[in-house]
Amino acid sequence: MIFNGVLAAVKGVMDNMRPGTSWVDMHRIATKTQLEHLIAGGVLQGDLDEAMASGIGNNFFPCGLGHFIGCDTHDVGGYLEHCPPRITNEGPHGIRKLRTARDLEEGMVLTVEPGIYFVDHLLDLALADPAKEKFIVKERLAQFRGFGGVRLEDVVAVTKTGIVNYTLTPRTPDEIEAVMAGGQWPPATDEAPWLQRQWEAPLSAK
Repeated sequence: MIFNGVLAAVKGVMDNMRPGTSWVDMHRIATKTQLEHLIAGGVLQGDLDEAMASGIGNNFFPCGLGHFIGCDTHDVGGYLEHCPPRITNEGPHGIRKLRTARDLEEGMVLTVEPGIYFVDHLLDLALADPAKEKFIVKERLAQFRGFGGVRLEDVVAVTKTGIVNYTLTPRTPDEIEAVMAGGQWPPATDEAPWLQRQWEAPLSAK
């Protein structure tokens, strides 16, 4: 449930990335998708939009969606003088921790790295906040205490019409299990074309 929620967030972001799209909106898509899976998995309850508005997503995803990659691993250019300023009025985590609030442009290279975390301090803060506590299923949440979390990171480049993904590691549960069982990598066919991976050579048909 947790892994699939993060993977769904990856898909939601990649499906919407293109020139002119706001990186802030991409972060919101990732957060909302992960909340949807936390509700479906019984960790949270209630209306998805109301949960999103409460800011509880920040307690499970307390970091920004990703960062620029260029000459440095965490490259500069997020908050230049001509760029939108950092958003600081959307809770203690999440949006204000984004490394840029810019609209995407062709040629930008960024990481897409949503995650769902179970950090005791952040969970306790949510439980102490009546506006958030009402969404939490305490018995189910307790099962994930000490779990840590899941985060997936892909390096993508923005193109004229969307993105290309340069991360070629096994990503879906089926891919991971196949490789762990001794299967070949890269695979003969791409079973997850929605990841938009830029394979080094064309994959052969089965």
